Amino acid sequence: MRLILIIFLAAIFPALTAQAQEPEIDRLVIDTRLVSVPVIVSDRTGHYIPNLRAQNFKLYDNNVEQKIEFFDAAEEPLNVVLLLDTSRSTRGVLDDIRGAAREFLRALRPKDRAMIVSFDKNVAQLSPLTSDHRVLEKAISRAVVSPYFGTLLNDAVAKTSSTFLQTVNGRKAIVLLTDGEDGGSQTGAKELLAHESEGDAMIYPIYYEAFLHDGGGVFSGLRNIFGKSEKKTPLRLKREAAAAEFLTKLADVSGGRFFSSGATNLSNAFDLIARELRYQYRLGFYPAAEVPRGSLRALKVRVDRPDVSIRARQNYRTTPAP
Repeated sequence: MRLILIIFLAAIFPALTAQAQEPEIDRLVIDTRLVSVPVIVSDRTGHYIPNLRAQNFKLYDNNVEQKIEFFDAAEEPLNVVLLLDTSRSTRGVLDDIRGAAREFLRALRPKDRAMIVSFDKNVAQLSPLTSDHRVLEKAISRAVVSPYFGTLLNDAVAKTSSTFLQTVNGRKAIVLLTDGEDGGSQTGAKELLAHESEGDAMIYPIYYEAFLHDGGGVFSGLRNIFGKSEKKTPLRLKREAAAAEFLTKLADVSGGRFFSSGATNLSNAFDLIARELRYQYRLGFYPAAEVPRGSLRALKVRVDRPDVSIRARQNYRTTPAP
């Protein structure tokens, strides 16, 4: 019996000793508090300014200068969502919208990725995020005018940034082709502007007048019959002005640009969008420890160059307390 006990202890002693001497494994803690700030710097004519370095930038959190902990100016592939308005009000311009989407694909490089999403009374993902242009072309062809009333523009933008692009790293953008009028969204205009001002995807609205060409509204059939276009009423003009103003604000808060399809060579516009996204600067900093968790903070970026235009996200929200 004594011999059996000795053998048993001899067998388990090394294991007990190893367990006792095993060093404690350090836990890898990744600090997710890093705030990423995409920045576009251009001259007064709109041309991108290259070759800036971290020391050329100053970054402010609620007017307090921050140490730039992360800086990137290297060229990277793009991740772009093309949001196509397929509501009834775009019936007269949907062919133009689809054509513009295809035109934008030509501005992308082989490693760039795009996703096609349409919105009317519903929000529909027509393709995954992919670099396969055949898949993207087929998705654009499937974008058709809805037979039902409803334009979930606000919901589509919010869902794109918070769901479709949320887990995507790198350079991100939303190209929004629309007449700018929302109808039926659960997300309000002010709520969307606040949400996108905190995001890291730049938004580029391309504005189409709903009554361009034969109109496409509820009176388009009558205009086709009588062969003439309905004169815009003061209410119609006011709605169009409000839509363009909202899209301009959406571009501003996200650091993007607003374009009007009727006043711009879209091929040049798309080349400009792709080029400045590809060469954007990205800054990063860690909020001070005493900054309350979950609070909304104002961002400001400065560059030590005269006569430049700076576009960057305007706000961020600190990581909520666990």
